[in-house]
Amino acid sequence: MQVWRNFLLALVVFVSPCLAVAQIIETDAEYAVIMDHETGEILWSKDGDVPMIPASMTKMMTAYFVFELISEGEITLDTEMVVSEDAWRRGGFPSGTSTMGLRPKERPTVRELLQGMIVMSGNDACIVLAQGIAGSEEAFARQMTERAQSLGLTSVNFVNTTGLEGDGHVVSATDLARLAKLIIDDYPEYYQWYSQDEYTWGEYTQANRNPLLGTMDGADGLKTGHLDAAGYGLTASAIRDGKRRTIVINGLPSQQARAREAERLMRMAFSAFETRTIEANGERLTELDVWNGEARTVGVRVASPVEVTAHKRAFSRGKTEIVYDRLIEAPINEGDEIAKLIVTIEGKEPIELPLVATETVARLGFVGRAIEGLSRMMDGGA
Repeated sequence: MQVWRNFLLALVVFVSPCLAVAQIIETDAEYAVIMDHETGEILWSKDGDVPMIPASMTKMMTAYFVFELISEGEITLDTEMVVSEDAWRRGGFPSGTSTMGLRPKERPTVRELLQGMIVMSGNDACIVLAQGIAGSEEAFARQMTERAQSLGLTSVNFVNTTGLEGDGHVVSATDLARLAKLIIDDYPEYYQWYSQDEYTWGEYTQANRNPLLGTMDGADGLKTGHLDAAGYGLTASAIRDGKRRTIVINGLPSQQARAREAERLMRMAFSAFETRTIEANGERLTELDVWNGEARTVGVRVASPVEVTAHKRAFSRGKTEIVYDRLIEAPINEGDEIAKLIVTIEGKEPIELPLVATETVARLGFVGRAIEGLSRMMDGGA
């Protein structure tokens, strides 16, 4: 029907991005996602749902779990934790890994340990917190994995709190982006630490490794990661003109590559995507056949407005289709949902828009239904 064809043309231009977004955006990162913070929608993904080795990006969940324990009153920011010999050897200077510089028997507070973990990426800080709260790092890792999964981060399996190599220690890039949203939304009072330039413990000072801080306007978090087995990664968030975007990248070959790709993808996250709306203005989109009704067709319209965010270049391409039962049987009341409009976007779940009847169609009486059946049979219909 011409009305439907015209609507499809308008919809393809105005709403539905579906073809080859993966070809529009390319990256050397092995894993990558771009997320709209407000909606939590993944705007673009490269193997974003595949579990990967997160390295020190693990510490985002370690911190979130501690924030939660503080909010529940189990500990306070001023609670002191004792540095064990084990934490010093596995996470301090003897380990040769990222450290806060703690020494055995020191008694840092939870506030100090959190800043040492977030800013300095201190493995020792993570282990001290885990041992002080749960008795062992293994127990803490189990607890924070269970909590992450209960929050909907279903790819998570943490065997430690630091992100150091561990068999089966994984999380997806998509879940790291979702975790970033949880940190920002649930604990804004602590989020400022993620943009802190540096932190000093004793005589040891370590700069924040996030390459976007101080180089990109609006960048204010979150966490880098690196292991030989994982490459270089980053979960980063930035805000511009009241809009926040979050990116996750992992599997890059160097710090320089991480910095370049983080800046490029973050700029693209703001400049290459836009949000458009499918309006629910009551306009009849098309007509569908009705069985046993006083009218043989019924109009349909979009039930409610829906916003779609996508790459600008993808708005000129798309695929849409109406899905409905072969036999739509009267009676039908105006406003009844009788079909769906499916907007397909590559790399994301199809968007389903309910379509409702634009008018009421009464059911035929017995004689009318008999005549309708004969008529349909003669026409070769149902």
